[in-house]
Amino acid sequence: MRIPFASEKHANIAKQVIDVDRELQPEVVKRTLTVEENTLVAMFTTLTVRLARLTSNAFLENVDLVVRTIGEFGEDAERVPSSR
Repeated sequence: MRIPFASEKHANIAKQVIDVDRELQPEVVKRTLTVEENTLVAMFTTLTVRLARLTSNAFLENVDLVVRTIGEFGEDAERVPSSR
């Protein structure tokens, strides 16, 4: 799965956030996340098609949450508050 982001920095943030959560069944689901320029690349290996569907759905829900969070706080979170 390839998920494009606005920048390489945002793709790396998504990778770091999603990488923290390990798979619930690591013996049957293997996940590899990498970043290629501004694209988050996810590779999954599962034992069944059903597990592939469930795993990819959960992954995309996490990506959606990261994208919405970056959209809401991304630029503002990087700004240093100005002193008055």
